[in-house]
Formats: sequence, structure tokens, C-alpha cells
Amino acid sequence: MANRRALVSVSDKTGIVEFCRELAQLGVEVISTGGTKTLLEKENVPVIGISEVTGFPEILDGRVKTLHPAVHSGLLAVRDDAEHRKAMEELGLDYIDFVVVNLYPFKETISKPDVSYEDAIENIDIGGPTMLRSAAKNHAFVTVVVDAGDYANVLDEIRAGGDTTLETRKRLAAKVFRHTAAYDSLISEYFAKQLDDPLPEKLTVTYEKVQELRYGENPHQNAAFYRKPLASSGNITTAEQLHGKELSYNNINDANAALAIVKEFDEPAVVAVKHMNPCGVGIGRDIDEAYVKAYEADPTSIFGGIVAANRVIGAETAARLNDIFLEIVIAPDFTPEALEILKKKKNIRLMRMGEVASASERKSDWLVTSVEGGMLVQQSDVHSLSEADIQVVTDRKPTEEELKQLLFAWKVVKHVKSNAILLASDNMTVGVGAGQMNRVGAARIAIEQAGEKARGAVLASDAFFPMGDTLELAAQAGITAVIQPGGSIKDAESIAVANANGIAMVLTGVRHFKH
Repeated sequence: MANRRALVSVSDKTGIVEFCRELAQLGVEVISTGGTKTLLEKENVPVIGISEVTGFPEILDGRVKTLHPAVHSGLLAVRDDAEHRKAMEELGLDYIDFVVVNLYPFKETISKPDVSYEDAIENIDIGGPTMLRSAAKNHAFVTVVVDAGDYANVLDEIRAGGDTTLETRKRLAAKVFRHTAAYDSLISEYFAKQLDDPLPEKLTVTYEKVQELRYGENPHQNAAFYRKPLASSGNITTAEQLHGKELSYNNINDANAALAIVKEFDEPAVVAVKHMNPCGVGIGRDIDEAYVKAYEADPTSIFGGIVAANRVIGAETAARLNDIFLEIVIAPDFTPEALEILKKKKNIRLMRMGEVASASERKSDWLVTSVEGGMLVQQSDVHSLSEADIQVVTDRKPTEEELKQLLFAWKVVKHVKSNAILLASDNMTVGVGAGQMNRVGAARIAIEQAGEKARGAVLASDAFFPMGDTLELAAQAGITAVIQPGGSIKDAESIAVANANGIAMVLTGVRHFKH
């Protein structure tokens, strides 16, 4: 172990003192820089300053200290190459056997709401990634550590065999390249936002693993759950699980769909989801009334479903929730009494998502969808409709109550798989036709589900009617008002059917396909 050397420079100093002290006891010389060197000296860990190695001072406020041939020769030299050994000897250069580096806190810096552009730029690490990449490239001879979680294993292997194993060095090198790639991806994303260039010629994205999943959509598919490094609060990636068994792939997908719908509403709202589609949505004076409406919308389909609320869940609502089998209940929070009631069921997942932004404050994000050999990127659909946006195209205008229900239905139908038809009445969904190959088929399903509740209800369609047949079905079922985008070459046919049956119809000029 004589004359073996470690270069240590970390911004996250978790465990670094203990690690370096142990390295020194194992005969490894520790070289360090800046604040890391100061900390090690303070803790009486033997340490050599980087300037003693390079023969050059740290300059430019520390911007230049490790970018030196004495450092990178020691990292990149191939130890079993005679020419490399000869060059090192002739120049009086020493090898560096261990590199322990983590990078300037760029992510933490740009996550601050008031961060300046200058501060963000100053926290872009240059020397750190360069050392990491050099060491990782030469992992046949150099051990590189970027994660404090690997300190113990590295020490164990040195104690046991005098060095780390090649397998460990490969694993650590792979982790380094993932780490630096993620770091550069965040920088790239930051510049794209600064330049308002969300769809650049090359798109790199990075995610952090939340957990491995037991399986994907089906038991024969492997899966894991990742989140964006700077994911905002109020979503499934940042929600805290308070109770219940581990989330599954399908749980996460369904919970995400439920949250997307409940965020449409500023008033108390509850959404029940099955297989990515809403089976019941209700709004009310309080969250309990909203839940009752969501439940009564489809008491059969809610069984085994996901329930999302946009208000704190209290004891009264918890008691109702406890009456049926549910996979997940997700809400901003739960009262202690509600938790006590709901935790009586061992497996139900209870998720606290924190404060939810109001519907008017929602911001569009970029959604990534995989296709074989590539991906599609689009803005999330946060379009909001107001009364001023709609156009009445029938002889009869909708009543005030009908208009209220039409706007409610429109908020929900945009989250139903296309082709989508949704019926609503009394601030709740009463019929949902989802994912059909033709629109009239979706209407039949929604009307059949609603039964007698279709009479006097309103109908929302995510896209235009290609002909008048859907309106004819609506008239037969007793539906009184319809909201749809319009834009079909046969709009006049649908309008004529609506007029003949006294149905009020409004156009939005916006469609909401969801595949």
C-alpha cells in the first residue's frame, strides 16, 4: 500500500472524514483541495494540498486547481504500458489510485426560487467531471467513488485484498458516467429554459430511481419507478406513502391519472380511477360530499380503484372509504382520526401529496412517451375553458345549471381515453364511454352506464361528431345539453339534430384527444 494516493474533493462531505481517516490508516496518501482539505486538516486527518502535487497554486477563485498534467497523468496512465511508465518516470509524476469526488451542487442551486443566472453558472463544475471521467476511463487501475454509499464497500475490499476488485471498479466507473451524464443533462435543461428552447436539436433527459417495482403492467415485465431531479410537489413522484404495501406499476399510472383530473378543480373534488380512466368524479361543498358523488357515479367500478382528493381527508370521509376495497387513497393530507380509521386495512396505500396548486396556477410540463426506437415529446394538456370561450350554435341556449354541468363534464372528458363521451349531472359523472374505435360506440357505453340518470344529463365529447348519429342517441336518452369542439364538415348535421330535439349545444374550438 506504500505510496498509493487518493485525490479527494467533495461538496457533499457526508462521511468523508471517516473515510479519509481510514484510507490514511491503510497507508493511502490523501490529496485534497479547498474546503475538503480544510475540513480534513481540522479533523486531524493527514492530507496533502493539491498545490504540492501540481507545483501550481489554486487560482481564479478555485476555478483552476486540478486541471493540471500532474493530476490527469496520474489518473490516465496505463500502469502496464511500458511507454506510459517511462513517461511518468522521466517527468517525475506519480500515479493516483483513488478518486473521491462529488460535484458542485448545481441541482440544489437552480432549485432555489430566487437563484440568479450568475450563481447557477458559477455552480457548474468543470474540474470535478474531468477528474471523474479520467478516473472512470482508467478503471482498470483507478478506483473512482462518486457516492458516499460506496465508501464502506471500498474500504472493506482494500482491507481484505489490498485493493478493490476489477468488478467493483467497473461498477463504480459505470456509476460515474451515469452521474456526470445526469449532471450535464440538468445543465442542458437549465440553458434550454433560459433560452426558451424546450425542443432543441438534441434532447437529453435524466431521472432518479425512486424504487424498483415487483413487475410492470404484467408479472413477466420488469419495471422501475423514476422521477425528475427537480420534480415539483403535488404529484405522484413526490407524494409520501403513509401506509400500505409497495406501489405497483399500475398503481402509479392510475394514481397519476387520478391526480391529473382532481387538479382541474378548485372546489372540493374527488376522483376515482380504474385502468387510467375516471369511473367516478364528484365535486361538492366539502370533500365528503364530493366523495359521495364520486362513489355514487359508479359504485361497481370504484371497487379496487384509486381515489384522489384535493382536500384533506377527515374521519367522516375515511369511514366511507373504509367501507370498500381500494388500492390507493391520495390526498393533500389526512387528519389523525382519518389515518387511524384507514390504517385498519393492512394493504391500502395512503399517499400524502402535499399542497396542490389551484387549477388556474397549473403550468404546462413536457411529457415524454416512448415509441420503439425513439420517443415523442409534447406539452401537457392544461388548457382551461371559460364561459367566454364557448360558442352556442343551437336555437336553445343552455340554462345556467346546464352550463355549469357542461363545464364540469369538459374538465373530466379531456382525461378520458379517446374516443371519449362523458355524461354528467348534479356535479358528478353518471356515464363514461372510453377508448372506443368510434364515437357513437363510446356514446352507447356512456348512456347505457348512466341508465335513467342520462335523462336530464349533459354530454361532453373530447372531439367533434363526424355525423349526427351521436346526437340522435343523446336525444333518445333524454340528454338536454352537449359540449364538443366542433370543426367537422358535418357540424350542420349535428346542429340540426340538436335543434330538432331541443338540445342546447356549445362548441369549444378545442379538442382533447388522449391516446
